[in-house]
Amino acid sequence: MRKTSRTPAGEFLTGIILDLFRLNSGLLTAGDRLVASLGLTSARWQILGAINAAERPQPVAWLARDLGANRQNVQRIVNDLAEDGLVRFEANPHHRRAQLVVLTDKGRHALDAAMSLQAPWVNRLSDGLAVDEIQAAHHVLMKLQTNLNDMTEADDLD
Repeated sequence: MRKTSRTPAGEFLTGIILDLFRLNSGLLTAGDRLVASLGLTSARWQILGAINAAERPQPVAWLARDLGANRQNVQRIVNDLAEDGLVRFEANPHHRRAQLVVLTDKGRHALDAAMSLQAPWVNRLSDGLAVDEIQAAHHVLMKLQTNLNDMTEADDLD
């Protein structure tokens, strides 16, 4: 079997991917610490943010899709949030079994408190970076996401 070698871009990107894995782990740990006093975790905070960012109430499957996450994991977290009174379920007029997820007042307050903690934290995290550098990194990440989505869709067609 012939071994395929990486292109120079593929070689550099491999290193960046490994760095991104480490960064993601560090961001999740830092997020957990940041919102622990609010009774949240990074995962719970992320779900609350996705619910808040949606233009209208969505079922769990749509939230999972928007987050690029596993539906079962999102369902488990949403159920925990509902137990804690941070979200509630409403009937979905378009689907009998896929209830809509809505923030409660308690959930909105928790999200607002988390975002108040996030602002000084993210400002500090961005120290030493110019806006144009951050924009360039964002552009590269979005292009990688597009390429990954295209590859996944092509694989699904095979």
